[in-house]
Amino acid sequence: MPDNTLEFLTQNDWVLISAKAARRTFSRGEEIIKEGARGEGLFIVRKGTASVVLSSAGADAPLAQLGPGDICGDMAFLEKGKATASVIAAEPVEAEMIPTAELEKLFESFPGLAARFYRSLAVVLGRRLRDTSARLGREYGRAGRQGPVSS
Repeated sequence: MPDNTLEFLTQNDWVLISAKAARRTFSRGEEIIKEGARGEGLFIVRKGTASVVLSSAGADAPLAQLGPGDICGDMAFLEKGKATASVIAAEPVEAEMIPTAELEKLFESFPGLAARFYRSLAVVLGRRLRDTSARLGREYGRAGRQGPVSS
């Protein structure tokens, strides 16, 4: 089960996590995560691709594409709250779902696993922030070249 997404996890960490994970399959167009729903756990995409979509703006705004090895559900997991965006299968998707409660039990029993997991997740979130900032910078640059927007 090891992948590059959570890069600091050891082989033994993956064995522990895999024992708690459930394989789920999703058809094209099916929601893997529903925006605004309480997070049930983390998902790791194993096969296929999915789109991260923000619907709360009134129209669906695509934020990212996920593929094998990518993780989702992390924000709801970290905040112990609701999903900030939907994740929708762009094609048939197979994913591992690790329930939040099971992860928390593992972290209590294995503090080293918790430290490596959160360090890995911090790197993932940092990369996402850097990618989003770059994309916004490009968009801002295009808007600036088009001149001021009149109302």
